[in-house]
Amino acid sequence: MNKTPNIIISGGGTGGHIFPAISIAKEIIKRHPKAKIQFIGAKNRMEMTRVPKEGFPIFGINIAGFQRKAFFKNISLPIKIFLSLFQVYGFLRKQKADAVIGTGGYVSGPTLFMAQLMGIPTIIQEQNSLAGWTNRVLGKKAKIICVAYNGMEKFFPLKKIQLTGNPVRNEIAKIGSTDLESVKSIAAKNKLGFNPKYPLILVLGGSQGAKEINRAIEKNYKEWNQNNIQILWQSGDRYYNNLLDKISQNEFILIKPFLNDMNLAYLGADLIISRAGAGTISELCCVGAASILIPSPNVSEDHQTRNAKNLSDLNAALFIDEKNAINNIRNIVLEVVFNHAKLKSLRSNILQLSKPNATEDIVDNLEKYWLWKN
Repeated sequence: MNKTPNIIISGGGTGGHIFPAISIAKEIIKRHPKAKIQFIGAKNRMEMTRVPKEGFPIFGINIAGFQRKAFFKNISLPIKIFLSLFQVYGFLRKQKADAVIGTGGYVSGPTLFMAQLMGIPTIIQEQNSLAGWTNRVLGKKAKIICVAYNGMEKFFPLKKIQLTGNPVRNEIAKIGSTDLESVKSIAAKNKLGFNPKYPLILVLGGSQGAKEINRAIEKNYKEWNQNNIQILWQSGDRYYNNLLDKISQNEFILIKPFLNDMNLAYLGADLIISRAGAGTISELCCVGAASILIPSPNVSEDHQTRNAKNLSDLNAALFIDEKNAINNIRNIVLEVVFNHAKLKSLRSNILQLSKPNATEDIVDNLEKYWLWKN
């Protein structure tokens, strides 16, 4: 390499976009310790705190996503997009970046668009099996498009596509399937404060929590606890205090606003109840997790439902539509969590879909292309 690479990474809004971006950044630094890595994020979103905690600088822009449930809030959106383009332009002009990587979220749109307008090579990391409209447009001028699913030539030029999978945090990518009675699983339950003799359900609503999943757990947790089913519940910050006011935590249930040690949580869980975001799906595959997926219907083009159905069709996960979650999840949990044969089958099938080396493969493609030489 003739010079130190200077890379800008943009992705945010949710952990599903942030953590892959951080994984890519760490892999670049691992290979090229003197590389300059900087992030662009949306002001007042979680990337503005999560990224600096990982040791990377971040530049915030004023941008917001389209509000599907509150249409009147979109009145100022064109102005925000226009202003964000100027902010990105000023930042990229000063930084003289060799390449810009986009991992998704509405901050990636203006960042990649302006980079392409300025002639800076761009790389898209498309996480879903159904590519969003913005990435489809930007993909026409991108140098490389790293995808997680086959058949993405429906959305992107075939010659630009690289099937890599989605980046997963390194400590999670290497877990693999863990037997329910394994030493690691027992140790993880003990460390989390649970009894290893009883099954443990891990509840995930994404990095921000999920209202309808929380409602479903709230309605059914008492009966599950009475059947010696333990619950580790990531509620999300916005729902945490309200749940604590209504639910008394005990040896069978622990509620946390956010789980920092996902490695430990995955190791200890016998069954996972989760949203179906692309990042979460990739982690569940790498872990080899038995899961019940309740996709959010409030995402672009309902891509989470497609993610969940893809796994369900392969008998790699169970799928419940959100509108039926409160009434249906009770019996499904009781039927599955004590059925070791079913849990083992789900674990085995989803593990076959894992791509634990996705981060390395993405950076391999960047290096092959020598983007920072162009």
